[in-house]
Amino acid sequence: STILKQRQELQLLIAELKDRDKELNDMVAVHQRQLLAWEDDRQKILTLAERCNLLNHELNKRNEIIKSLTKRLKFLESQQIDSKTTYENTQQKFKELSRKITDATVHCQALEEKNQSLHCSVLELSAKTGQLQAREQELLTMLKLKDEVILETTDHVTEFTSKFKKLESALRAAKTEEFSLNKEKQDLKLRLKELILETNKLKDDLCEKVEENNKQQEEIIHLKQENGCLRNELTLIVEKAKRKDQLLQFAKSKQARTDTELSSLRQMYVKQQRDLQFLHVSLESSQELRQ
Repeated sequence: STILKQRQELQLLIAELKDRDKELNDMVAVHQRQLLAWEDDRQKILTLAERCNLLNHELNKRNEIIKSLTKRLKFLESQQIDSKTTYENTQQKFKELSRKITDATVHCQALEEKNQSLHCSVLELSAKTGQLQAREQELLTMLKLKDEVILETTDHVTEFTSKFKKLESALRAAKTEEFSLNKEKQDLKLRLKELILETNKLKDDLCEKVEENNKQQEEIIHLKQENGCLRNELTLIVEKAKRKDQLLQFAKSKQARTDTELSSLRQMYVKQQRDLQFLHVSLESSQELRQ
């Protein structure tokens, strides 16, 4: 009766171990899918960081272009101021000459020769004024071109600001993904601890079963000495030993699965540490660029 009870218990334990084995296989498959999804997310984060660096480099180039354009605008403004001063001086000279001409008309009769020379000087001055007017038109066209350049630079600045805002939103999304990955890592650590406890319990059960097996073998030796007719019990004990071998095989397969999960978790932890270092470096560089 005790052997039959033990046989029933062993059958129940084997069925339970098969169920646990199936559950562990399902968990390993789910874990592999989660690792693949995590790898895809990591690649996306790396591509976003590369795009951020490229856009920062392009922003620095555009800032240098804007600085050169501002220098050019200052130079054109200084030229415009100089041209204005020369124009005012020529206007003053022209007024003085016109005043002299009015004075000379009073003495027209006595100074006809002088009037002719003054007439020639007036013609020269009129030619100079025509040249100055042409110069004034050129300066006006240059001012118009300068206004167009200023409008183009303002458009570029607005475009860069919009791109920078997009990068900030992408960075916030990457931070949220990092937080979710850390949470998932903690959950996996807790699951690993549970699996280790379960393996220790199975080892204890296996030791107990081995001790029971030794006791039963001693009882069989005593039963052989007392009565040699109990060969049926020996066959039952052989079946029991086979079941124990099956239990040992189940325990070995479970230990192998736990070892593979531990190695995968270690690899994932190393990858996460590298990605976190890379993200910290990119964040520091972006903060320096903002400053």
